[in-house]
Amino acid sequence: MPLLPASPSPGVHARSRPVVSARRASRPLRGARPAPPIIIHVEDLALRRAAPALAAFAAVRLLGLTALAVWGAVVGSSPHTLLSARWDSLWYARIAAEGYGYEVLLPNGDVHSNLAFFPLLPWLERAVSAATGFSYGSSGLVVSVVAGLAAAWGIFAVADLVHGRRAGFFAVAVWAALPVAVVQSMAYSESLFTALAAWALHAALRGRWLTAGLLAAGAGLTRPVGAAVVAAVWVAAALAWRRGERSWRTVAGVLLAPAGAAAYVLWVGARTGGGLLGYLDVQGGWGNGFDGGWAFAKFVGAKLASSAFPAGAGLIAGVVLVLWLYGKCVRQRQPVPLLVYCGIVVALALCASGYFGSKPRLLLPAFPLVLPPAVALARWRTGRAAAVVGALALASAVYGAFWLNGSGPP
Repeated sequence: MPLLPASPSPGVHARSRPVVSARRASRPLRGARPAPPIIIHVEDLALRRAAPALAAFAAVRLLGLTALAVWGAVVGSSPHTLLSARWDSLWYARIAAEGYGYEVLLPNGDVHSNLAFFPLLPWLERAVSAATGFSYGSSGLVVSVVAGLAAAWGIFAVADLVHGRRAGFFAVAVWAALPVAVVQSMAYSESLFTALAAWALHAALRGRWLTAGLLAAGAGLTRPVGAAVVAAVWVAAALAWRRGERSWRTVAGVLLAPAGAAAYVLWVGARTGGGLLGYLDVQGGWGNGFDGGWAFAKFVGAKLASSAFPAGAGLIAGVVLVLWLYGKCVRQRQPVPLLVYCGIVVALALCASGYFGSKPRLLLPAFPLVLPPAVALARWRTGRAAAVVGALALASAVYGAFWLNGSGPP
């Protein structure tokens, strides 16, 4: 376990320009060269500040991959295939290779179209493949590794800004050790989306509106839940406007934020002939929609009424835990943009119909939920907190290996 920060500390609020160390002005000795100023770039400071959290993230994910490799050696499965060539990763790789237009007609008449998948991850897979010669699936793993680190850094930056450095460390460690955290290492879009969302929120909280708008647009090109990032940026801008912080950058950020999602949804509508509702029709072919959680409630009820009662009870406990954590976020007085973003992600995950096994991974981007336990761990002694995180990481590693070799994340 990397060395933990000794105590909580406030977030870094340095400006983006280089910081020059102050030296007392004095006349140099005759014939002597003046000493050059010591220039410390803020980016270096931020990276050094986040380094323990990034090391913890890498260690936890490496433990998960080691467990997957050991499990695969025992049962004869391929970790590389499980991570890069099953479930949604196959759809992303096909889009990278062939573009859009592929669909599967099911016996019941439903149509699974690859238009349901947003384009940023396939674009990046194609770019990495062109640069390295890797397969598209392997390129997706490269993207996930880089995006996972970027997401961890973004989560740390937000938590550090709101609760201090020590809480930021534990926020990253807990997020990396969630039960379904193995998805962070797959050729899926969760890590990429979380990275864009976390940094967009950080930029919005810091009043960097152009950055926030561009990152929100990128999130909108990654997953449908990019709408949560757009809403958070808009709320942050509205609050800033109300405080009198008004500039053309604020307006530009607000206008940029929905550009990615809007462009893709309009393109799908034009391609399918469905207009503004074309993308919803595509999702409907997959059985996805928003019904307020009614289908999920019936699914849980069916479990409770059958021999799968423990599974139903576990689902209820999971939902209660998520709602309790969100309540803790509210009582913790997290910034309103974080609450808006997290609330929308949770609502879309729990209240959407179809593919109930996907709900745990759909909650991965709701990283503000890990801030309450992170703050609690930050108050504990280092040894005790490290032991808890280590136990969570080990349990996550074992469960991830079991999950991927079983039902997996559909």
